[in-house]
Amino acid sequence: MIHPQAIVDPKAQLAPDVKVGPWTYIGPDVVIDSGTVIESHVVIKGPTRIGKNNRIFQFSSVGEDTPDLKYKGEPTRLVIGDNNTIRECVTIHRGTIQDRSETTIGNNNLLMAYVHVGHDSVLGNHCILVNNTALAGHVWVGDYANLSGYTLVHQFVRIGAYSFSAMGSAIGKDVPAFVTVQGNPAEARSMNFEGMKRRGFDEETIKSLRAAYKIVYRQGLTLEQAYPELDALPESPQLQLFIDSLKSSTRGITR
Repeated sequence: MIHPQAIVDPKAQLAPDVKVGPWTYIGPDVVIDSGTVIESHVVIKGPTRIGKNNRIFQFSSVGEDTPDLKYKGEPTRLVIGDNNTIRECVTIHRGTIQDRSETTIGNNNLLMAYVHVGHDSVLGNHCILVNNTALAGHVWVGDYANLSGYTLVHQFVRIGAYSFSAMGSAIGKDVPAFVTVQGNPAEARSMNFEGMKRRGFDEETIKSLRAAYKIVYRQGLTLEQAYPELDALPESPQLQLFIDSLKSSTRGITR
């Protein structure tokens, strides 16, 4: 399972069925669970834990020290869940003690070529990061978010669940759940209704979210003025997710 031209440190822990291609380096303090495939020319450093059934393509750098100037070699972590696809030349850095000490990748994500995930970032589940998308440090991305190619995300920004960014978006403020953004700087354009339909959202839920978007983005209200009107809409978990993403914002929302 391990190519003879791969370098695997004796202190690394690999499940018996992990496949490792030639010219790949796996350092100490790396744990890789069953079913994971590491292609050729990959560098994995630790402390890093990689779950089950992941596939990491050639020339990716996983678990490297962060270039953050505050980082002084502390043993911070990278944790990657299950069933992720990490394509060519992706870079993922470990955390810093100034934040969580951990960068976290959830389950069932697709990171396309040249994606960068900065230190202390958190990527949820079922997300798609298209080619050359870059997350600066401390970014949070919710489940089912879809970031199109060349999307840039500023430090400490929160990207809500089910949201969507158009190609080349430069995001400097928080993106609420379900919202579609576009431009440099990014501006809200609509909601990710097509994504909702693909995920099986019913018409009533979509109608409610459409009304919520109009309240926040079309009536010229502040968020404090919008909350009573949002509370008057029919309750649903999806509407509450949207409201919670507004209330949790610390950088202000993308308008």
